[in-house]
Amino acid sequence: MILIKEFEFDAAHNLVHYHGKCENLHGHTYKLVVKLEGQPDEEGMIFDFVELKNMVNEKIINKFDHAYLNNIIPQPTAENIAIYTWENLEKHINRDNCRLYEVEVWETKTSGVIYRGE
Repeated sequence: MILIKEFEFDAAHNLVHYHGKCENLHGHTYKLVVKLEGQPDEEGMIFDFVELKNMVNEKIINKFDHAYLNNIIPQPTAENIAIYTWENLEKHINRDNCRLYEVEVWETKTSGVIYRGE
């Protein structure tokens, strides 16, 4: 089974190693999708949605929302945001019955990335 939880945050960034409009300061309303793969435990759940929400809010959303992402990630592309998210969630999520499966980061409604670890 795949468990899915979606989040949203607003943030600004500029891509300093890019030559084009995105090298200028600008912002997005990002969508972050966290997916876990696993089997239901003795309570019938892969992972408690409330626990997952609190964990992602603490480790990611509270740091990114209304922030200048360059202060957190040197080149905050969607790809690098996905990697950062994976690295900061994986050790807190992986359990006997489940593991972090996939992270999606959407900069716009039509442009995003999917990361599944290395």
